Amino acid sequence: MVNKVLYFVCFLSIMLTSCKGTKTISESRVKKLNAEKVISHHYDQSFKFKTINARIKVKYDDGKQSFSPSASLRIEKDKTIWVSVKMLGITLAKALITPQKVSYYEKIDNTYFEGDFKLLSDWLGTELDFEKVQQMLLGQSLFDLRKDKYRSAVVEKKYQLEPKTQLELFSRLFFIHPDSYKMASQRLMQPKEKKGIVIDYQSYQKVENQDFPKEIRIEAHEEEEKTVLQIDYKAVDYNPRVSFPFKIPSGYKQVTIQ
Repeated sequence: MVNKVLYFVCFLSIMLTSCKGTKTISESRVKKLNAEKVISHHYDQSFKFKTINARIKVKYDDGKQSFSPSASLRIEKDKTIWVSVKMLGITLAKALITPQKVSYYEKIDNTYFEGDFKLLSDWLGTELDFEKVQQMLLGQSLFDLRKDKYRSAVVEKKYQLEPKTQLELFSRLFFIHPDSYKMASQRLMQPKEKKGIVIDYQSYQKVENQDFPKEIRIEAHEEEEKTVLQIDYKAVDYNPRVSFPFKIPSGYKQVTIQ
């Protein structure tokens, strides 16, 4: 259904391999650090802001259909994520995400959704909340790396972090750039379910002298099916005044997305 695809694109567009925007570093020059040091540096480099206003381009392809809408993205740190999806200058959908709930409506089928994070939690195979969506969008780890023990290694010129104890049904692997300590890749897999997601931050840009994602590629697969979402940030305004206009039009039908 079109409304399901638009929901998927709209929601993931705000979320959130190699980094083309960084200098080439030989593997032999990457300083070996223990996991605690890498993780500490990663959080030291967290993007610091109050508000963000960005223009993004989205490319969606699930093997059956593909399209490339543009979107406006606004964030108030730890409070609100808002996105308006457009195609050919026409607003197709809006989403408003807070720590309490997700609200969304789309104009093609005149439908709306209000609920929690269960949809993407099921899709990712792990519990999802506002903070995880925000961190993923900013180039930070989806999980709080400080809460577990990890092994550190230098792999493909990046720091690889692997939990010392992997969950039986769910594995995690993280790659962090040695120069910026921003996330390069997050790989979350459910081998028995033949299901997983890979989030690659393909390049970064400088925003107020801080590293901010420029290109993000999200690939989700289940069995033989694969969905790819490419998010390109065209412009990022730092700490502007922002508003979050959102009102579900009257007469729209509430839907449950499964």
